[in-house]
Amino acid sequence: KMKFTYWGHSCFSLEIKGQHLLFDPFISGNPLAADINHTQIPADFVLLSHGHFDHVADAEAILKRTGASLISNYEIVSWYQQKGIEKAHPMNIGGQWNFEFGTVKSVAAVHSSVMPDGTYAGNPGGFLIRAAGKTIYYAGDTALSMDMKILPETGWKPDVAILPVGDNFTMGYEDAAFAAGYVNCKQIIGVHFDTFGFIKIDHQKAKQHFESKGLSLTLPGIGESIEL
Repeated sequence: KMKFTYWGHSCFSLEIKGQHLLFDPFISGNPLAADINHTQIPADFVLLSHGHFDHVADAEAILKRTGASLISNYEIVSWYQQKGIEKAHPMNIGGQWNFEFGTVKSVAAVHSSVMPDGTYAGNPGGFLIRAAGKTIYYAGDTALSMDMKILPETGWKPDVAILPVGDNFTMGYEDAAFAAGYVNCKQIIGVHFDTFGFIKIDHQKAKQHFESKGLSLTLPGIGESIEL
């Protein structure tokens, strides 16, 4: 069993075998997540897809409070090590590693990436998580890409895909529906929407678009949990 909890924007937790994986923590700077207190969120692992502020804003505070292990690319891990974060596992695109909760594979994303202070943050990425009998794909911030077609061909067909749907900075919901087809996954959770004016979407239209393609799109409420 696996539980998904949405904390707003692209921040969410996966609870797997009693371990809490927290992705891209941006809570304190998100007005839509004003009711969420990041000091109450548990974390055993913090996974960062890229260095932009709206994905890492609360990472340092959460890593220091919880003693969680950081999983990200080599450049981002190095940046946090300079801030005193010792528990960290650097990865890079195409690599995978077996952790106590399951396997993580680092995959490509088409986007940009820089740390909040302007430091080079390596290439942006996404993650495949194989654990508890399921495969989860978190695409990170990305455009639609032919690279996505490789994932099911190499044995990483996702049971659930967590995709950005807000458009402007990432793919919108139309391209996300193509992405679902590329990765051969019918159950999609949308993230990276509504937080800023540029990425506000029509929820009904987005869901109808997915339904018309025989796909399921969930746009979770902030604080909402879903059994996967």
